[in-house]
Amino acid sequence: MGEHKPTPAANAAPHRLLDDVSLGEDVVIHSFTNLYGCSIGPKTRVGTFVEIQRGAVIGSACKIQSHTFICDGVRIEDEVFVGHGVVFVNDKHPRATGAEGALQTESDWELLSTLVERGASIGSGATILGGVRIGAWATIVAGAVVVGDVAAGATVVGNPARPLPSGRASSAPALQ
Repeated sequence: MGEHKPTPAANAAPHRLLDDVSLGEDVVIHSFTNLYGCSIGPKTRVGTFVEIQRGAVIGSACKIQSHTFICDGVRIEDEVFVGHGVVFVNDKHPRATGAEGALQTESDWELLSTLVERGASIGSGATILGGVRIGAWATIVAGAVVVGDVAAGATVVGNPARPLPSGRASSAPALQ
């Protein structure tokens, strides 16, 4: 991500941790947030009780709703909506300890990167597993569990997430 240039948020709010965060202009960050070592693009809004970890990158004009967790390895492009309580996962085989019982360290697991392309919309309560790509203007319906790539403009539902049957309306704007 390069060097961070700490910039103040556009709003004042108590009880938030902003540590080594690169902020674009006019970023609004609400109370009770933990943001560290990440990058947030201009005009993005971050809701209450959100955590964005070191290494995550959020584009411009995004809306990150409350109670969302965005981990290392996640890249969110411009104009993306992330609903309430969305969870991103970056480890395919999470474990607390290794075979000998010692706590795992960063070298004990593989970081899986996730890309959310421009204009995508992720509904409340969705879970996005690591190593996937969500295409531009795709819609992830509330509560879906995304385990694989989602095509641009597609609408997916369920667990595991699958495309809506053909003929069903999508909330995504027409691709140009």
